[in-house]
Amino acid sequence: MIKLIEFYLALIIARCAYMGIRLLNKSSGTSFVGMLTLKICPDFLAHCSKYIKKKTITVTGTNGKSTTSGLIAHILETANQKVIHNLKGANMLTGVANVFALSVEPFKRYDYAVIESDEAYLTKLYDFMKSDYLVVTNLFRDQLDRYGELNTTAGFIKNAIDKNPDLKLILNADDPIVATFDRTKYAVYYGFENVEYDCNYEHKSNAPSEVFNCLCGNPLEYSKQFFAQQGHYFCSKCGYKRHECDYPADVKVYNDYSIITVKNRGDAYEFKVNLAGLYNAYNALAAIAFAFETGLNQQEIQKALDNYKAIFGRTEKRIINGNPAVIQLIKNPTGASEVLKTVDLKSNIVIAINDNYADGRDISWLWDSDFEQLKDAQKLVITTGIRANDMATRLKYAGIPQDKIIVEPNIKKAIDIASSNGKTTILPSYTALLKITREQALKK
Repeated sequence: MIKLIEFYLALIIARCAYMGIRLLNKSSGTSFVGMLTLKICPDFLAHCSKYIKKKTITVTGTNGKSTTSGLIAHILETANQKVIHNLKGANMLTGVANVFALSVEPFKRYDYAVIESDEAYLTKLYDFMKSDYLVVTNLFRDQLDRYGELNTTAGFIKNAIDKNPDLKLILNADDPIVATFDRTKYAVYYGFENVEYDCNYEHKSNAPSEVFNCLCGNPLEYSKQFFAQQGHYFCSKCGYKRHECDYPADVKVYNDYSIITVKNRGDAYEFKVNLAGLYNAYNALAAIAFAFETGLNQQEIQKALDNYKAIFGRTEKRIINGNPAVIQLIKNPTGASEVLKTVDLKSNIVIAINDNYADGRDISWLWDSDFEQLKDAQKLVITTGIRANDMATRLKYAGIPQDKIIVEPNIKKAIDIASSNGKTTILPSYTALLKITREQALKK
């Protein structure tokens, strides 16, 4: 009884705190409200499980968590399911607690919960909430000061899976690390058989690519390599190779969208995905694989894909000062290099880099990201944020002409300069993206 009182008290106080924060116009309050909720009721998330009637889906991985979980939630909602989802990407325990605290009502139930989870917090999440599905997108080098080597991050996910042996896993077969996570009774794989480009940007990247070893210690080789370690890999020593896909797909990448042809039990289904870049095609394929697993058909899935709107800095489109803008989060070498392929070089470009805890203190990733792809930028390239000067130095070495580079540490001023003169592409790190939203510098 006391635990239940704590739960409802946490609900009431969390909502009052959120309203107070909004009235003061300080921030979205996701971290503080979630922190307060868990302080009052430490097992708050365990209580929330009873408000989910059908299934809970968790999504993790280095890149693509927000877009993949957003697509899954939108597909379910379009199929008339009630969904609770941490839409804005607050993916640590406090962020998950926040969305439940502001959504749960005593007599309201949801069909599905779709939870994006930080890799390092997945095990802690599973301490409180049972998940039915886990979708893993990829694993790349990311925030070395927080996570260390890739093996450490992989260990976080493996430990979480071992805590939840009844999980149904949906895994990226093209990622040699993710493919080793088959540790439960049920796992399905998705991946691309063929990738074709029909777009303006160059799909080859100059970013350094890590060499991955097989479990036997021999370096993996590739018959097809799509980007970074994603592709068709094999070991010439022990015979290990890419897992056969349950949802194999071909993709043709255009400037602003992709056409994905997915096979499901021998039948081929074509989907149009209105998001730029091969990395987003991977995110969409993961969501499509999940949708097929839950019994949805092609028409239901395509209907959702047709009206899906990118969320919170993930190819997000806005209007700023009367001109179009695209916002795309960058946070690590592989993700940034893939995003940079899709940048409109005819637009003004703002790169906003912070080095707060949530960004990662170590900004060496800027030097491993392929900013050389901006060397033909036709308009301004403005660097801003805490590490504006470091970013400007990186652009200088990338070959961007000095007369095109402007350093403006104030993010709002930088965006105003760029957006007053046509289309703008904004590439922020995570806390820079939060600052942009908080200051209401951008208005839809």
